[in-house]
Amino acid sequence: MVGNDGLTANVKREADGALNAHGLIKVRVFSEDRVAREAMFQTLADELSAAPIQHIGKLLVLWRPLPDAVKEKSVDEDRMAGPRDFKVLKYSKRAGQRPEVKTLRVLGNQRLTAGGNVKRAKPKPQTSVKKRSQT
Repeated sequence: MVGNDGLTANVKREADGALNAHGLIKVRVFSEDRVAREAMFQTLADELSAAPIQHIGKLLVLWRPLPDAVKEKSVDEDRMAGPRDFKVLKYSKRAGQRPEVKTLRVLGNQRLTAGGNVKRAKPKPQTSVKKRSQT
């Protein structure tokens, strides 16, 4: 947002950070002067090396391609979920005893039930040869 102070260094720095993170940003300008808004739009686009996409009313839209460092951080598609550790309270059958705290490790193909037991994930239901051939 560009306030009453206009286009300050802080506004430019925040817009640059948002463009690095997202690539496409919207900037709202609180100014009644259309000519001043257009000047701010061109100034932002030039100083941030961004493409001016749209100017509708008090809303400015800027775009800049994402840097290569951000693109390389994509998650591997082949990567599976790793083991997770859960703390489970096991209550005693006798009244007045403290509950026992157990740490359970749950693997990617397992789940933790409400009772604190570890179960394997349900297998996918088998499909018939006829249904497989139809898809």
